[in-house]
Amino acid sequence: MALTRTPVRRVVDYTVLSVLAFIFALPALYLFLGRLKPSDEVLNGLSGFLPVHLPFDNYAAVLDSLNSESTGYFWQFMGVSVLLSFVVVTGGLIVNSMAAYGLTRLRWRGRDAVFTLVLLLMLIPFESVAVPLFYMFNGQRNTIYIQALPFVANAFAIYQFHTFFKKIPPSIEEAARLDGAGPWRTFFAIIVPMSRPVFASVAILTFLIQWGSFLWPVLMVSDPSVRPLPLEMSVFQGQQPPDWGQILAFGVLLVLPVLVVFAFFQRWFVEGVASSAVKG
Repeated sequence: MALTRTPVRRVVDYTVLSVLAFIFALPALYLFLGRLKPSDEVLNGLSGFLPVHLPFDNYAAVLDSLNSESTGYFWQFMGVSVLLSFVVVTGGLIVNSMAAYGLTRLRWRGRDAVFTLVLLLMLIPFESVAVPLFYMFNGQRNTIYIQALPFVANAFAIYQFHTFFKKIPPSIEEAARLDGAGPWRTFFAIIVPMSRPVFASVAILTFLIQWGSFLWPVLMVSDPSVRPLPLEMSVFQGQQPPDWGQILAFGVLLVLPVLVVFAFFQRWFVEGVASSAVKG
């Protein structure tokens, strides 16, 4: 017999969840309010939440301070991050989905061993291989492609695609094969359109990781012309004396593209999450 919640229990549940949601949202709220405050008002404790006067001068100050050859240009840093994210996300969707399809549907010797290796790679944190990669690619420092190349292939993305592809009925591919479609046509004309939820999920997660990438740029980038936005924010924050209003405004500029990408993919992302919950 299904359990039903009483009205009182429902009120208690929603109250607890609302309080928890508010607590988790406090840092974001502080960020969006602090970005409009003068530096001396940002660190005033809980009073920093009170919107006394909210000028937009901090944004102009950030853009003005990063607008010369000596400091670099803000839009150049933004462009580098956008380019890197586009290459990693687009390349990753192609490479990882094709690899997962080969591991899911194609039959070849050693397939299970390769998939086991992919699962093992998921257990290895990037920090443990960052230094060996640094010595391997030391000659390609301060380039765009070396910031993207190590992150195109991703074991977790392959696993996500593999899990989704296994839920697609094989009869669909068998029907396509009877119509004369080969593996390539079957994949791009049938499997990919059916897999928009997992493509959206992988795209969002890959973008989040790449957009906030910091350790690898710290190791590989010293030239401001190829410096991504998170690394430049670290440099900007280290300037003395720190202007916390401008730093928070910089943080908002760093977060906005993430919100745009999520808004673009959110319909398929939610559809994929809901589908996984139902089928799981």
